[in-house]
Amino acid sequence: MNITYTVIHNTAQKRFEVTIDAHTAVLDYYINAETITFAYTGVPSVLEGRGIGSELVKSGLAYARENKLQVSSQCWFVDKYMQRHPNE
Repeated sequence: MNITYTVIHNTAQKRFEVTIDAHTAVLDYYINAETITFAYTGVPSVLEGRGIGSELVKSGLAYARENKLQVSSQCWFVDKYMQRHPNE
C-alpha cells in the first residue's frame, strides 16, 4: 500500500510539516542568499517507519528546485536521502 501524506510548507516557521493524529513531523530549513540549508528532520517515534521523513525531504528538494536554490544539508537524514535518490 502506497500512502501519500500532505506536506505543508510552513513559511513562518521555515519548515515542511506533516501532522497526523496531533503528532507533527518536520523538516527545518533556513535560506541564506541562494542556498537552502536543511537543518533538521524530526519524526515522532509513533510516526516512524511510514516514509514521512522521505516525503518531507522530497518536498523540500522540490521547493529548492522550483525556486532555483542551491541545496546544503546539516542533517544526516537529508544526506542519506540525497545519496539514495541522487536525481531528485
